[in-house]
Amino acid sequence: MRILILGGDGYLGWPTAMRLSALGHEVTVVDNFLRRLACLEQGLEPLIPPPPLHRRIARWRESSGQEIALRPGDATDYAFLLGVFRETRPEAVIHYAEQPSAPYSMLGHREAHLTLVNNLASTLNVAYAVRETDPACHLIKLGTMGEYGTPNIDIEEGFIELEHKGRKDRLLFPRQAGSLYHTTKIQDTDLLYFYVRMWGLRVTDLMQGPVYGLLTPEMGHDAELFPFFNYDELFGTVLNRFVVQAVAGIPLTVYGKGGQTRGYLNLVDTIECVRLALERPAEAGELRIFNQFTETFTVNELAERVQQAGRSLGLSVEVQNVANPRVEKEEHYYNPMHRGLLELGLQPHLLTHDTLRGMLEQTLRFQDNIRRDAILPRTQWK
Repeated sequence: MRILILGGDGYLGWPTAMRLSALGHEVTVVDNFLRRLACLEQGLEPLIPPPPLHRRIARWRESSGQEIALRPGDATDYAFLLGVFRETRPEAVIHYAEQPSAPYSMLGHREAHLTLVNNLASTLNVAYAVRETDPACHLIKLGTMGEYGTPNIDIEEGFIELEHKGRKDRLLFPRQAGSLYHTTKIQDTDLLYFYVRMWGLRVTDLMQGPVYGLLTPEMGHDAELFPFFNYDELFGTVLNRFVVQAVAGIPLTVYGKGGQTRGYLNLVDTIECVRLALERPAEAGELRIFNQFTETFTVNELAERVQQAGRSLGLSVEVQNVANPRVEKEEHYYNPMHRGLLELGLQPHLLTHDTLRGMLEQTLRFQDNIRRDAILPRTQWK
């Protein structure tokens, strides 16, 4: 297939580009390098400094013999994006081109404005570009399980059947964001659902939980192909942070009581979910929603698992409860459904002791790069 990946430089976008290229697809990536610039502005380097994207692509060509095309630019620039669509004629577009950090979106007005404009304008532009060039193009957008919040009922997969005063309907599941970032993701879903109904677009919205992991099969042990692996409090997901803290000898920072429960998945499974969605696209006029995670854990459970794996490698790993910088429930009910991707054939890579040991061992290779001052929380929701 001809596949366009927006946000192809990121933690998820770059491994996805390599996997789809390895499978023989014609892959073009777009990126405006927002994450690199945000990290530079905040003084936050990833664990393994990523080469420039054009160099990564050249290294991929050398190691695999496969091509990935690059179109540097901003998805919020409609003229640019429409030009890329007309040039590449994608049969599918994968939309990762959003500011991905909840804490970053809560830093202040400037960061909130950037998040709001970048995320919503890019999604609007993608919808219009698909309509203008090929309405049959399958749009896969990365949503987030954070759209749902933590309701005191089971979380259905996107939609819920309701009966009210003797009448029934099928509606989007009620959503309640915990940050401005998550609010923009809710608005993304609403925006795409509107254009699905108006224009008959075909859209798959992947409600993804926090991702962990460093390696995919395409990378081998070539650091020039590694993903954009952050461990800081702004862009690092909780399990990736804990692994780096364990290696650095910093107590694992559990926010508040640590009962916050979320659905997690391995980086390898993230890419596999996208592949499965690509191969069995949504129907015309369908907003198809999958809850994309494989297991649920509390933060306390994650900390305990990292502590056990670290100690098996001779690391001294302590756990420390710290004041919660976020406004969230620290103990709550959480039971989300996630049947759709399993029915498509997903075979999950679970968070085993060996998986955590492998992450710790890889991180130990780069322990001299760890910035201890980048980990502790500084961003306050209130």
